[in-house]
Amino acid sequence: MRSKLIVVIFATTVMMAGLLMAIVLADSVPNGAGLAHPEFNGMQAGGDGGARLKHIGSLAFAFQSLLLVLIVCLAALGVSEQRRSTELWAYLGGTLLFSLFVWYQMYSSHQEFLATGTTDYFMGFPVATAWQVYGTWLGAIPLIILYTVGFRKFIFTEEDERKYEQLLEEIKARSEQ
Repeated sequence: MRSKLIVVIFATTVMMAGLLMAIVLADSVPNGAGLAHPEFNGMQAGGDGGARLKHIGSLAFAFQSLLLVLIVCLAALGVSEQRRSTELWAYLGGTLLFSLFVWYQMYSSHQEFLATGTTDYFMGFPVATAWQVYGTWLGAIPLIILYTVGFRKFIFTEEDERKYEQLLEEIKARSEQ
């Protein structure tokens, strides 16, 4: 294979598939899909969160972590190989670390709630939910910034644009013959 990045993407997806298989084959939990809500017909109540995560919690954490790795790798794949500079890799690495930090905060806050039964609140939500609501979007912003600010440097340079315009002119000239 020519690209190490393709190997990393392939290995990541294979590991994700293995984790999914492990999750599917894990012991089931009584009422794992929830219970009938005592007040609202047709609604399910979650049941015991600790029991639901007992067999699959660490697998789910690893799966989401690998998904974040995959997202960053796919973003790198969208950049031409000759433009994958140290600067780009450093930025992508920082983005990955930030996303993993948000995911860890979300997961550990939920685990803390399950262990203690109490939680603090942040901007109207329990802490774990606040990390999910605000942090998930916040974790995506660095890639958006990279794409918008670094577009001319990493994605579509002025040289690329010049070559594209030249190609269009050649096609137009051929079609006029």
